[in-house]
Amino acid sequence: MRVFNRHVSARGVTLFAFETLLVSGLIVGTASLHGSVDGGAMWKVLLVTFLCELCFYYNDLYDLTRVHAKGELLVRVLRATGAAAVVLAGLSIIVPSARLGNGTLLITIAILAVTMPLCRVAFDGLTTDPHVEERVLVVGTGAVALTVATHIRSQYDYAYRLVGFIEHPTGAGSESAGPILGVIDDLTDIVEAYRISRIVIALADRRGQLPIDDLLRAKLAGVGVEDAATTYERMTGKILVDDLKPSWLIFSDGFGASKATRFMKRVTDFSGALLGTVLFAPVMLLTALAVRLDSPGPALYRQERVGENGRPFTLFKFRSMRTDAEQGTPIWAKDGDARVTRIGRFIRLTRLDELPQFWNVLRGEMSFVGPRPERPFFVQQLAKAIPFYMARHAVKPGLTGWAQVRYRYGASVEDALEKLRYDLYYMKHLSIVFDLTILLDTVKVMVCRKGAQ
Repeated sequence: MRVFNRHVSARGVTLFAFETLLVSGLIVGTASLHGSVDGGAMWKVLLVTFLCELCFYYNDLYDLTRVHAKGELLVRVLRATGAAAVVLAGLSIIVPSARLGNGTLLITIAILAVTMPLCRVAFDGLTTDPHVEERVLVVGTGAVALTVATHIRSQYDYAYRLVGFIEHPTGAGSESAGPILGVIDDLTDIVEAYRISRIVIALADRRGQLPIDDLLRAKLAGVGVEDAATTYERMTGKILVDDLKPSWLIFSDGFGASKATRFMKRVTDFSGALLGTVLFAPVMLLTALAVRLDSPGPALYRQERVGENGRPFTLFKFRSMRTDAEQGTPIWAKDGDARVTRIGRFIRLTRLDELPQFWNVLRGEMSFVGPRPERPFFVQQLAKAIPFYMARHAVKPGLTGWAQVRYRYGASVEDALEKLRYDLYYMKHLSIVFDLTILLDTVKVMVCRKGAQ
């Protein structure tokens, strides 16, 4: 079974590991002063550490690009520690046996609120030192090179420092992307002069353009050599579909979940949907009643969607729009859509409108995690406008997905293209562990009330 291969930066993993040790160490140290820690109490330490780290994660403290400015960092740390204090206080009330001693948790949270910002500033200073960063050279100056360069400059999760570009000998496709250090024939001299540690190939047409001997010499000398699509995928968690060749999809690693993975995914889906139906039955009954009382019409809404291998199926949702919301040609929902009812707006924000799709999962038409299913009318339009769009139907559609937790609600061809980049990434790295992380992210999206319209 292929292991989980989501984009995770070395900086993020290092920071997570350090702060996990910091939290657990503070808990053990503080509890020891009160004499409330022994061998049998370590499960309490692990549980409290997990809940603290979950609060930090849900406040995006491990997304180093999003939370980089010191002011933003301080706000997030205070918010996360406050949330941890509330969660741990609730835990001590609900599960008294999880208590670690008088004042232990309060003191730990107070110390974390002070030490975490200081540790983050120190970590940022150490990891952004020019001596520990990888010096990146981009071969090419076209649109793809510019896209990759923009992401390198704007992110803080990876220790990349863009040094410059090598121009195509003819200057074809040249754009103002940054300092041009020379042409392809100068590759060896440029690598040595600028102490390059990573070369990114971003040429639209490589046939007869690459200095193979120079690239091989650089790689054997310890310089990383990779194509722009690989760099982009690692940094962004999506596939660079610009100028994507079918051969890349065919020969690339991934895109082939094993039978064991698919079987385990189906077992997990069926078990989860069955359990969810039982647990959320009272919520679904109340939601259905609220929908009926709020506006005339049925509580459930049925709509044809395109599923795995392009097969149509009937999707079930709680109705969130007026019954006369759509007449004639289908149209996308939009921000602040006037067709959405009062209750409809609430159940969309909380994702309660999706609960009837447990039935679609039980029937095997959907999975918990996968690309969101689209209507046949829009699929026909998008397939004509976006290359490789139909590839997303190679797996079952999902109640949630990588695109849904990483990108806002889509209502245009441009949005569909961006979501396709995420969907292809999910399909390439499909695994049970990846599904679990997406479900965790989905809870974060629901709590923060993002993405739904």
